[in-house]
Amino acid sequence: MIIQKITLFNLFLVSNFVILGLATASQNSTINLTVVVNGIRHQNGQICLRIYNNEQGFPLSDASEVQSGCVQIQGNSIKKEFYGLKPGTYAVAAVDDQNGDYTLNRDLLGIPQEGFGVSNNPTISVKTGIPNFKDSSFPLRKNATIRIAMKYSLDP
Repeated sequence: MIIQKITLFNLFLVSNFVILGLATASQNSTINLTVVVNGIRHQNGQICLRIYNNEQGFPLSDASEVQSGCVQIQGNSIKKEFYGLKPGTYAVAAVDDQNGDYTLNRDLLGIPQEGFGVSNNPTISVKTGIPNFKDSSFPLRKNATIRIAMKYSLDP
């Protein structure tokens, strides 16, 4: 009887350690990313964000989008948290979506007509063209916060 109780107790302990270990492993296998966008000029509309894990489609389509989301504007900055990302290399694109179409509206020459920004805040001008993934990407190995400066015109 005592041996049976000890065996059950040991089984209980082992199973709890296994469950605890699995829970810890699943918590550590994903990462949270907080994106802060500053310099918003409008008080209406929304800021839409896309997280990419490679250059395909970056920053204008959702071809390699991993997560996305929009936040209603309520000041000159917003904060959006993304959960469950895997360790890797990412880039983020932001749009001041004034008309609610979830895209960056551009004129016939391709120049943005709405506010925009990308991670690492690279120079974006007629000379540099559309930002590339390499210049905008960052390694994500643990929970992190990045800041994007909203632009409303091309850089000189």
